[in-house]
Amino acid sequence: MPELPEVETVARSLEKGQGSEAGILNQKIIKAEVDWAKSVATPSLRLFKSRIKNQRVLRVGRRAKYIHIQLSEDALLVHLRMSGDLLIGRQPEDLGKYSRLRIYFDSGQILSFNDARKFGRVWLIKDPSEIYAGLGPEPLGKDLSNDDFYLALQKRKRQLKPLLLDQSFIAGIGNIYADEALHAAQLHPLSIANQLTRADADRLLQSIRVVLEEAIRRNGSSIDWSYKGGEFQNQFAVYQKTGEECPRCGEKILRIVVGQRGTHFCKNCQALL
Repeated sequence: MPELPEVETVARSLEKGQGSEAGILNQKIIKAEVDWAKSVATPSLRLFKSRIKNQRVLRVGRRAKYIHIQLSEDALLVHLRMSGDLLIGRQPEDLGKYSRLRIYFDSGQILSFNDARKFGRVWLIKDPSEIYAGLGPEPLGKDLSNDDFYLALQKRKRQLKPLLLDQSFIAGIGNIYADEALHAAQLHPLSIANQLTRADADRLLQSIRVVLEEAIRRNGSSIDWSYKGGEFQNQFAVYQKTGEECPRCGEKILRIVVGQRGTHFCKNCQALL
């Protein structure tokens, strides 16, 4: 599943453009076509098509793992889930083999929601806070201070790895970047959150930010057929590196299952206290 860096990369490509195609800012929507009705979570398909028509794209951004396209009257939210992508083009061959939904602009451009596994969802909604309710703070946001992060950890008697994947605790982190951040912070994935010292907490937040920012700089990670174009997979320290040497100490990387998720770590650098 695309995580924060991949979703951020897609959002920026919609704003700035993809390849030879310009971005979608300020463009007016003339119609929408939907081939897979379940792609639209809300409103009804009929209302979706009628309401989106003639709206203009004002902004493109991201909240957690949602792409937020702010229109003149509504917010268009997209969650890519396992295999979704958003492509800009003008011809059928530009729109992906699994185009489930297409938005046509007055410029002649088409925004395609390409989704092989059909798990992705789109919302057209007046108030996006209805969808965002319950999400934790953005890890790269200025509103998340070291004090806030430490206090949040102190309130939770949970293992670090599943806690970092909990979108109500901190938004946007998935399996890849949890493993990489914990390794960078030299913390075991099974460590208990409220047992971390203030220095541990500060180091973890800093590691999360460094890892995410570098991944965004490299357009995210390309790890399977569903998301391509990123380069951060070439920088992985532990994720999917089972049996390889830790780049910090040379110990063999181990893989365990935590909360039904494959988890990669170095038992030497990330000793369980």
